[in-house]
Amino acid sequence: MNLAYEIMSFLVAIIILVTVHEYGHFYVARLCGVRVLRFSLGFGKVLWRRYDKHGTEFSLSALPFGGYVKMLDEREGDVPKELLSQAFTRKTVWQRMAIVVAGPVANFILAIFLFWMLLLGGDKGRIPVIATVEPNSIAANVGLEVGQEILAVDGEQTPTEQSVAKRLIERLGETGSLELKVRYPDSHLAYELSVPLNEWMGGAQDPDPFKGLGIEMTPIKPIVGQVLPDSPAAKAGFKVDDKIVSVNSLAVSDFRDFQNAIRPRVNEPVDVDVERKSASGTTDLLSLSVTPESFTEKGVSYGRVGIAPKPLSEESVRYYDYSVGGALVAGVKRTWDTSGFVLLSVKKLILGEISTKNLSGPISIAKVAGSSAQNGLKSFIGFLALLSVFLGVFNLLPIPVLDGGHLLYLSVEVIKGKPVSEKVQILAFQFGLVLVIGLSILAMYNDIMRL
Repeated sequence: MNLAYEIMSFLVAIIILVTVHEYGHFYVARLCGVRVLRFSLGFGKVLWRRYDKHGTEFSLSALPFGGYVKMLDEREGDVPKELLSQAFTRKTVWQRMAIVVAGPVANFILAIFLFWMLLLGGDKGRIPVIATVEPNSIAANVGLEVGQEILAVDGEQTPTEQSVAKRLIERLGETGSLELKVRYPDSHLAYELSVPLNEWMGGAQDPDPFKGLGIEMTPIKPIVGQVLPDSPAAKAGFKVDDKIVSVNSLAVSDFRDFQNAIRPRVNEPVDVDVERKSASGTTDLLSLSVTPESFTEKGVSYGRVGIAPKPLSEESVRYYDYSVGGALVAGVKRTWDTSGFVLLSVKKLILGEISTKNLSGPISIAKVAGSSAQNGLKSFIGFLALLSVFLGVFNLLPIPVLDGGHLLYLSVEVIKGKPVSEKVQILAFQFGLVLVIGLSILAMYNDIMRL
């Protein structure tokens, strides 16, 4: 069921994004007077087709992983004399550039629209308060402490945990100083810390920037919010609202302390002290014995007992409200910031500052599509917006076979005053095709290794 859900969510996402991208090319081509021969969603055998009054064929093909807009073009065959004025190759270089760039621009417009829709209902994020500091870690060595709120990273304000993570991820693989501004809770006193980095987490796969510093964010109270039926915890007598005090006589102050104590103890009885309110209102201290069951994560067995913590309190979350115009401005900013982040990631991959193991292919994208769809419409819309930005940026990279490669040819034409020779274009196309296929194979390999 999950596999089918992931596949369907992935196909819906791809169809939406490809349709928008190709419609950008199609719309601007029509505006510039270019005759469009075919608008195809997918490749291979045509499953359905129809023609409009202009003679354009709209088709759905068997392989839904992409699409294309085919225009009248002298490079692809003889063009009747009466139709020469409608050929792509007969348009000015600026018109051709507009047609090429229209696809990625359509993806950016879609992303702005989707972000705008999400932000109209307001936004929220966890306040970035440090929950734990690992002994002898980078964080411990520079003086970060439990309870501090991270106000800024490298001079950029970080009002939410997500914004902190984003700023930290931008520093992956780098050497230098990471500047943090922190303060204690209920205090206006803030101070700055300088964190030394040395090729920080450059070779890590799926790097977690918080773990890289040696911290965990947002305290989670050790109060039981859910007990799964027939789980070890249910059989041991755990109840909702129990406060976990200790595990094997070790004090617990955060729910993650409990998780960390349970994970290495597969099939090993564990003594847990909990506080429970009685019907009379008194608080009783109870000792429970629970035996964690085994589950596998990335090929390693860990223990779990089947309980979840209570949701975060209102005090742990920061809320934002936007007007219609404010949501639009925020949507544009989020699209711009995400585009910059994608470009920075590409640069770091090229320079070797982050591992190519972090490249993801269609399997990973399908899994994220499925999980985001299961989490609700808002989550899936957010996923679509991010993927639309990625598609727009990726297509603008100056790689032959991509829109960015065609823009590069046209830019050379503007400078030289004549088109790039056909021989050079063919060689560049072959190089670009090999590069894209190679990256796709690497991404697929990474997907398979993650499975």
